[in-house]
Amino acid sequence: MRTIFRTLPLALSGALLLTACGSEQAASRQDGRAAPGASGSSGPAGDCSSAPSAGAGAVTEPGKDGVRITGVGRGARPCFGFEVTNQEKEALDYTVTFTVLSDTGAALETTKETVPSVKPGRTTRRTVEMSAALPGARGGARVRIAKVRSFPTAEAPSVSGTCPSSGVHVYADDEGNAAMGLRVLGINLQNCGTRPYRLNGHPQVQVLDEKHRPVSGVETVRGSEVAQSTGADGTPQPLVLKPGERAYAVLAWRNTVEGGAAVNAPYARVRTEPGAAPVMVAPEFDLGTTGKLGVGPWKKDETRPPATDR
Repeated sequence: MRTIFRTLPLALSGALLLTACGSEQAASRQDGRAAPGASGSSGPAGDCSSAPSAGAGAVTEPGKDGVRITGVGRGARPCFGFEVTNQEKEALDYTVTFTVLSDTGAALETTKETVPSVKPGRTTRRTVEMSAALPGARGGARVRIAKVRSFPTAEAPSVSGTCPSSGVHVYADDEGNAAMGLRVLGINLQNCGTRPYRLNGHPQVQVLDEKHRPVSGVETVRGSEVAQSTGADGTPQPLVLKPGERAYAVLAWRNTVEGGAAVNAPYARVRTEPGAAPVMVAPEFDLGTTGKLGVGPWKKDETRPPATDR
């Protein structure tokens, strides 16, 4: 899965000179070695597996959270290679955000790459080819690792594709809404199964840190206790979703800091109801010192037609 963004994060790390790609295809295998005739997850790209020469002005920095930029390619479009190494004890899905910078350091574009099901102790390599030549990269652009997020494969969120055994796709909005210290973000659910799916109440949400550990001192409350008119308020109503229909629940929190240590936690473990299979998402919580996360009730999503690609 690949998504290109134009709004750019401020904190960046892991830079490498980025030139352009040729016509060769870089290969990928679970063991991290090149497999003849195979291509990376982002489609045809140039030879991005070789490291740039020092004379080209390359900037080489340590990787980030198991992700390392491996090299650049040569040709008509900017491209680069990277690898993901799972240093944990369970299979993980990774979402990595890269930022492309011009030769002067100006941010040109970001791209988000998903690498599914990397087994413990294994390395997966991928190549990324940008959609077109980028203005401002006349002297050679650079690419940086902006953010790495990992999810246990058994709990990874899904938007589409193969329907999980739970019968529903569960995922978070890409970006939340923020105003005057108030954060609002949606948790989305789609019935991808063949039977009606019933909901009644609020999702169960557990806040997790960067190591997927529960964060202490955070209380989940009704959304109306955090703010009114955010979509996180209202009374739960029984819902029956036909195959393809969708629902959502809104999370709301404030990043107020009044004293003590602020809580910043990237992940949440979500259950649609007590006892349901967990799904891990990355809301990027900045809870300040409030100690509260507001959780709204499930509501039927009437804004989009039922999905047909279940």
